[in-house]
Amino acid sequence: MFLGTYEPRLDDKARLILPAKFRAEMADGLVLTRGQERCLYVFSAEEFARVHEQMRAAPLSSKQARDYIRVFLSGASDETPDKQGRITIPAALRSYAGLDRELAVIGAGSRAEIWDAASWQQYLAEKEAAFSDTEDEVIPGLF
Repeated sequence: MFLGTYEPRLDDKARLILPAKFRAEMADGLVLTRGQERCLYVFSAEEFARVHEQMRAAPLSSKQARDYIRVFLSGASDETPDKQGRITIPAALRSYAGLDRELAVIGAGSRAEIWDAASWQQYLAEKEAAFSDTEDEVIPGLF
């Protein structure tokens, strides 16, 4: 499970050092892809395979499912961390998420997310106020 918030930097070669707590689960490979809210999703190879299987169950007759799958998978990039736990973030994904040097890498349970640091702070500031007002129907049975 991916938890926490980390603030790494992109180096001059567009590489990110994965948070130490995430490395074991991603050592055998990971998949980066477009996320919602202009972040990047980071899945372990195993978790990405599960997500892909769920997508395969979507009906081809659903335009919304086709659109989502196209955007999600066309931006996907499989990566293997080097011995220092670094991965390269492809230019198209950096552009999509507006990534500059300062990043926020957050744990989101079954995946991690990579955000531009300023975008993450803005998102968090906007959403924290509503966090305490969340009702039980949003995540049934949680509380």
